[in-house]
Amino acid sequence: MHKIYNEYSCMTFHNLQIENNLPDFTELKFKHIHKKYLIVLVLNFVLISSILFASLFFLVKKKLIISIPEYTAYLYLGFGGICLLVLIFLFLGFSKRKYAIREKDISYSKGVLIQSLTTVPFARVQHIELDERPFSRIFKLATIQIYTAGESGGDMRISGIPKNEAIKIKEFITSYINE
Repeated sequence: MHKIYNEYSCMTFHNLQIENNLPDFTELKFKHIHKKYLIVLVLNFVLISSILFASLFFLVKKKLIISIPEYTAYLYLGFGGICLLVLIFLFLGFSKRKYAIREKDISYSKGVLIQSLTTVPFARVQHIELDERPFSRIFKLATIQIYTAGESGGDMRISGIPKNEAIKIKEFITSYINE
């Protein structure tokens, strides 16, 4: 116990050390993102890479940059290699995406090289949005975007949840914050 004195009042400040009573997050029962979301990710990847490939093909075909024709094979190989690498990380990262909902908070885990676990207490939630992108809508999947109080950027985004489950999660959190 420390005592802090100032010229106006006498105040006592308590800050006890926590020993071994920390919560164990390894006991969380995480749910994996829906398997159909992998198809959505691949479709998005194919769409974006096709646009980039068409742009590269247009640059080479029109010879807009003089030195491109000499290195055309290297450009296509490099682009293909980068696409393959991104696709591998897409598949590896998909299995690492999972979430858990408890009485007073929601947790989200993700990452291949850099793994992160984010937990947002419901008491800090300002509002929640449900988002359905075109490919996700086809598979009846949604994204939950949770906005928190403060400017720390502690927002959470969980994609690939079945729409009916996402609505239930939103209603559960909304009922908690409206109490």
